[in-house]
Amino acid sequence: MKRGGRQEADELILGRNSVLEVLRAGRRRVSRVYVAEGARATGALAEILRLARARKILVETGAARDWERPGEKSHGVAAEVSPYPYAALEDILHAAAALGQAPLVLLLDEVQDPQNVGTLLRTAEATGVHGVVLPYRHAAGITPAVVRASSGASEHLMVAAENLAQAVERLQQESIQVVGLEAGAAARPLDEVDLVRPVALVVGSEGEGMRRLVRERCDVLAGLAVGGRLGSLNAAVAGSIALYQAWSRRRAAAEEGASGAVRIDAPRES
Repeated sequence: MKRGGRQEADELILGRNSVLEVLRAGRRRVSRVYVAEGARATGALAEILRLARARKILVETGAARDWERPGEKSHGVAAEVSPYPYAALEDILHAAAALGQAPLVLLLDEVQDPQNVGTLLRTAEATGVHGVVLPYRHAAGITPAVVRASSGASEHLMVAAENLAQAVERLQQESIQVVGLEAGAAARPLDEVDLVRPVALVVGSEGEGMRRLVRERCDVLAGLAVGGRLGSLNAAVAGSIALYQAWSRRRAAAEEGASGAVRIDAPRES
């Protein structure tokens, strides 16, 4: 899928974990894999080479400096791949429905730091999030830097690029509660919010938080109780804690067989 209507060129993914997850996910075309001369074919690299052989992908050896960019390290492995395959919001909703699960969606409102986006994507993949929604503009897309920061978790997630305010309205049409994560007196404690029901969690940008139009469309504004002198958390840390809370509560509800709870580890029986 084209992001923002633009045709994108092939990308260079750096790092063993990132390249391995691109190959495992099988969602991108991999035209070639680069391996540093003298690299030992053990662990992740051994699996990369096995998958490349099985798919008849060209493997080239050479000096790592030939493909590394300034300030980045490849740990001896890189891959030339097609652009990230963005999904649509409807794909995310259909995926949750096919699993018989209460949707859990993550929306990132202009989160710009690739490390923060990668951290949130890695947490999302680990906590059963059905999909992630990014705005078309003014945010980090799924760039090679984000893929690496997520340790390749991005390759196993559905990520949509949408008008975020419209996406919130669409989720609400499906009776999905939209919870905006923020600090401040207006925010309810997240502990008081039902995260077992269908939920979309909105995480705002590192400096400004959620934009006004997005904040106003949220059903609930919720925050995390914190101690210490700073009184707040990094956006990626706060979002990760909130996602883990949702996953933990859903697991507990499923294990206890709570009335009305939706299993998160298996399709719901008809």
